[in-house]
Amino acid sequence: MSKVWSNRFDNSLNPFIEEFNASISFDKALILEDIDCSIAHAKMLGKTKIISSIESCKLIEGLQTIKDKYLEGKFSPGAPSEDIHYCIEEKLIDLIGETGKKLHTGRSRNDQVGTDIRLWLRKNIDNIDISLFELQKSLFLVAESNLYTLIPGYTHMQRAQPVSLAHHLLAYIEMFQRDRERLKEVRARVNISPLGSAALAGTKIKIDRFFTAKELGFEKIYKNSIDAVSDRDFCIEFVSSSALIMSHLSRIAEEIILWVTDEFSFAKLTDRCATGSSLMPQKKNPDVPELIRGKTGRVYGHLQALLTIIKGVPLSYNKDFQEDKEPIFDTVRTISSCLNAMTILINEGIEFNVDKLMEAVHNDFSNATDLADYLVSKKVPFREAYQIVGEIVKYCLTKNILFKDLNLQDFQTFHPEFKEDIFENLNPVNVVNSRNSLGGTGFDQVKIELNNWKKKLLI
Repeated sequence: MSKVWSNRFDNSLNPFIEEFNASISFDKALILEDIDCSIAHAKMLGKTKIISSIESCKLIEGLQTIKDKYLEGKFSPGAPSEDIHYCIEEKLIDLIGETGKKLHTGRSRNDQVGTDIRLWLRKNIDNIDISLFELQKSLFLVAESNLYTLIPGYTHMQRAQPVSLAHHLLAYIEMFQRDRERLKEVRARVNISPLGSAALAGTKIKIDRFFTAKELGFEKIYKNSIDAVSDRDFCIEFVSSSALIMSHLSRIAEEIILWVTDEFSFAKLTDRCATGSSLMPQKKNPDVPELIRGKTGRVYGHLQALLTIIKGVPLSYNKDFQEDKEPIFDTVRTISSCLNAMTILINEGIEFNVDKLMEAVHNDFSNATDLADYLVSKKVPFREAYQIVGEIVKYCLTKNILFKDLNLQDFQTFHPEFKEDIFENLNPVNVVNSRNSLGGTGFDQVKIELNNWKKKLLI
C-alpha cells in the first residue's frame, strides 16, 4: 500500500528521512488502544449511517481479527509502516478490501493518536495505583508489627528525638497516599476524548463524538478541537506526578541504604534482595534501593524533556508531539518496576535489628527536649529550661557520659526542681509515649493511625 499522502508528492522520501520520520518502532505499544479506538469509530460511523451497517460490521470484524491475531502472536506490527495507525489500516485493507479504506472517515491521525495515548495512559495509571496500594500494605504490615520498636528520629541528619518505627513507616504511607490522590486527579484530565476533532478544526461529516467517548469509557469530550489535538498537559502532569512518586521511593531507598550499613546497623538485607561483590567476599550490597535511587533521575529527565517539547510549539498539532511517547512509555516502565521492587524489598528483603535500634535510642541525647519539658512542667519558663539543659549537655560531653549516667544530685546542681521522677521521664519508651499530641509518635496516637490505615487498606 502506498503512503497515505503519496499522491501529493512526485518523489519518494530519502530512506534515512523515512526511517527518521517513522514512529512504528515505539508507538506499536499502542496497538490494542488503536484497535479499540478504531472499533468505536467504526461503530459510530454505522450508527450515524455515514457508512452502511454492513460496512460498519465488516470494519469491526476485521479489526477484531487483527486484535486476535496480535494477541495470538500471529501479527507483529513494524516497518515499513510509518506508524501503528497506518499499520493497522494497511492490515485491515489487506484483510477486508476496499471497505477498509472507509475507516478513516471523519477523523485524523492527530485526534486518533491523542485518543490512543489517553487510553493507554488511563490503563497504566490504574495499574500504578494498584502497585502503590500494594506498597502501602507492605509498609503497613511492617509498621503494625513494630509499634513499640523505637528508632532514632533525625533532623539535619543529626539525632533529634526517638520515635516509634511504626510512626516513621506510616509517614511513607502518607506520602504514597498523596501520590495516589495526585494520580486520581491526573486520570480525570486524561479521561477526556479528543476523538472526532480530526486534524484540528473538526469535520463537516455528521459524526457523534459523545457516542465514541462513551464507547471508550471517557467521561467527557474536548470542547475545542484545536485544544484537543494539541493538548499534552496530561502527559506532563502524569510524569510530574511520577517524579514525585520516584522522589518518595528514592527517600525510603536512601534510608534503607543507610540503615543496612555497618555504621548504622539498624537493619540487615536478606539474601533475597541483595547481591555480593565480584572481588570482596564479605560484601552484601543494597542494589535494589540503589537502583531505585538511580532510576529516579530517568523520570526527572523525562519531565524536563516533555516541558521542553511543549514550551515553543504553536497551535495546533506538530510533529514534535511524536516525542511525547517514549518519555511516557519509559516513565511507566520505570515507576512500575521500582514500585514492585520496593514492595518485594519491604516484604522479604529487609529485617530490622530491634536490639540495635533500642541500644541506639538509649545512648544519645535525643531525650534532651524531654529534660527541658520536665522543667517546664515545674513552672520553669521554656527558654530558661532550654538553656539549663544546654548546660547539662555540655557538662556530659566534657565527662563523656549521658543523662542516664547522672544521679539526682548532679541534676540538682543545675536546677533544684529536678526530682527522682526525672529518670522515668528520660526513659526512651516514656519519651516516645508522652508525645501524644494529634499526629505525634505517642503509642496511643500511632495505634489510632494504624487502625485508620487498616480500614483504608482493607487489611
